Amino acid sequence: MDLLPADREDSPLTQLIRKYLNEEEVQLVWQAYRYAEQAHAGQTRKTGEPYITHPISVACILAKLHLDLPTLLAALLHDVVEDTEVDSAAIAERFGKQVADLVDGLTKLDKVELQTATQAQAENFRKMLLAMSQDVRVILVKLADRLHNMQTLEAMRPEKQKRIARETLDIYAPIANRLGLNPIYHELEDLSLKYLYPNRFRVIDKAIRLARGNRKEVISKILEAIQNQLKHYQLEYDVAGREKHLYSIYKKMAEKSTKLSQIGDIYGFRVVVKDTAACYLALGALHALYKPIPGRFKDYIAIPKANGYQSLHTTLFGPFGTPIEVQIRSQEMHNIADAGVAAHWLYKTTDAHLTKLQQQTHQWLQRLVEIQTESEDSHEFLENFKVDLFPDEVYVFTPKGNIMALPRGSTAVDFAYAVHSDVGNSCVAVKINNELAPLRTEMRNGDHVEIITAPLAKPNPAWLNYVVTGKARSHIRHYLKTVKVEESAQLGERMLNVALRAMHIEPAEIAEKQWQKVMNDYGTKTRQGILTDIGLGKRNSLMVAHQLLAHPADADDKSSKVLDTITIRGSEGMAVQFAPCCRPIPGDPILGFINKDKGLVIHTHDCPAIRKFRLDPEKWLDVEWDADPKKLFSVNLRITVVDERGMLAKVAATISNADANIDNVSVENSDGSQYSNVNFTVQVHNRVHLATLIRNLRKIQQIVRINRVKGNQVEQRIQ
Repeated sequence: MDLLPADREDSPLTQLIRKYLNEEEVQLVWQAYRYAEQAHAGQTRKTGEPYITHPISVACILAKLHLDLPTLLAALLHDVVEDTEVDSAAIAERFGKQVADLVDGLTKLDKVELQTATQAQAENFRKMLLAMSQDVRVILVKLADRLHNMQTLEAMRPEKQKRIARETLDIYAPIANRLGLNPIYHELEDLSLKYLYPNRFRVIDKAIRLARGNRKEVISKILEAIQNQLKHYQLEYDVAGREKHLYSIYKKMAEKSTKLSQIGDIYGFRVVVKDTAACYLALGALHALYKPIPGRFKDYIAIPKANGYQSLHTTLFGPFGTPIEVQIRSQEMHNIADAGVAAHWLYKTTDAHLTKLQQQTHQWLQRLVEIQTESEDSHEFLENFKVDLFPDEVYVFTPKGNIMALPRGSTAVDFAYAVHSDVGNSCVAVKINNELAPLRTEMRNGDHVEIITAPLAKPNPAWLNYVVTGKARSHIRHYLKTVKVEESAQLGERMLNVALRAMHIEPAEIAEKQWQKVMNDYGTKTRQGILTDIGLGKRNSLMVAHQLLAHPADADDKSSKVLDTITIRGSEGMAVQFAPCCRPIPGDPILGFINKDKGLVIHTHDCPAIRKFRLDPEKWLDVEWDADPKKLFSVNLRITVVDERGMLAKVAATISNADANIDNVSVENSDGSQYSNVNFTVQVHNRVHLATLIRNLRKIQQIVRINRVKGNQVEQRIQ
């Protein structure tokens, strides 16, 4: 799109907003544009264009949906607070508090010091989604912002392209789908595929273009036949051809392990008729024209999708055996299918279904608020939010005959929490289609589900192994973290007393000053907090005992006990963790770092992540490897190989023959180069075992380089 200055009459933005805004509102949009242009003066995008072209493009995407004035102003100003000296107060003073609140909901938390990039990302999502729960327009601007960034992603480095594309596919595309914004949803998916798997994208795109040319005559005949049939039944209609989206074709190939040549229905038709009755009449007419394929009919009119989508889907046997997928819907349904929740602004209508869609969206957003109040940190909130974004759903009936939509794979426990949190917390059994069934039973379309509760029943920790919805998971975790605190503290106290007596110290000998020092180290205000963590398995009782004795009550007491070195066997479970930044293995020199959230964390002595803590000896414990660890330890290897057939199998066989276990493998596409990088996570006993494995790998002539990878950096070159 050629973006002229947005305050010119012939600019794309002005042409879009003049279709539905009055003159006073148009002038306000121009004022926001000039304000943003001045604030971003001198800034450019990675593409080399002036930065102001980005907010204008975002505003154009939203103007096509006829979004209201505050949303357009927020779109033009959405990066001003983040990237310039302007603050929210200045925005509120110039354009009003509503616009400032929208901009604030979109502003990242760059000014807050966060430990990791992942934590920053999770906290950004948390803030954005909570702002969205107050005003859905926040996410509409954010989706338009992400769409334009994806459209101009070619200017980024390949590794950043992949990271942004993965984030888009995991978070933003499902949100667009959940809100019914189908065109944005499909474009985000296709663009993500383009940057995540460029070769696959090019192959599928080329094949579709070729198929389009080969089938042009057949498609024209089918289109003419459908039009004649609908005329014969005296229906008012609009028929259009519709190509399947690239990502949906790729996903079908991946799920069914089929070749592209076997995906027959890459082209379909959309029939738009007057009303609901005409939809079913058109369905009958088309079934009379071409035979339907059994099992390929879906009625989303009687049971709409959770995002409000309604249509009849059927697949027909066309001429020459060509499968034809047809969608049949009314004009109102078509409006919602294109604009989703934004149809509230795009189509000024009192349509009852649109009102219901708004209610469903509001309920979903409120569920997000409920999940976040019971999630202690941003990572947990993001995890629970992700599992709540399932695109595929099953529809089940309550005892009163109401229909509930649940993510595919949901169990009876998920259903119970979907009804009400109290029902979930107290459920003891379930009847599915009037027969008793286990609570772990997965729901199927059409099931009649009745939950049986008991007043004294409590959530079972084992439920976390099979629930899939964020609401169920957050409620169960909340219970486990709060209700059992007292019991856990009692258990933790007993475990700590045993550890102290094993070191010939009576618990009563530990002074309050010693406890206070340990509480400060762990960042907790009460002794009970430490005891509770021990009881829940979050802390090692032996480690806490060592820490207490490391701070004698009399600092000048030269006769204080010299602590033994803690031996690491690798079988301590949650209480001892191996740092993912350096992945220590037996034979590596190690140190034990006391982390207030994770307990005892083992690092290699040269790990860059711990340099700033090395001057604080009170946070360290002496640790050493057990002579015979009863565990395999993970190591990341990056192997550069000549890109030829059978290489992956040859390398994998060598690793297996060396008595090492392959935990994970990924291949970085060579994109035309003669070399490929293969990333292995292998499990070995110790450094000697690793060295033996590497010697065996060096014997493969096609291997160019082997690196041991620590975290995201190559810390040690083996060859």
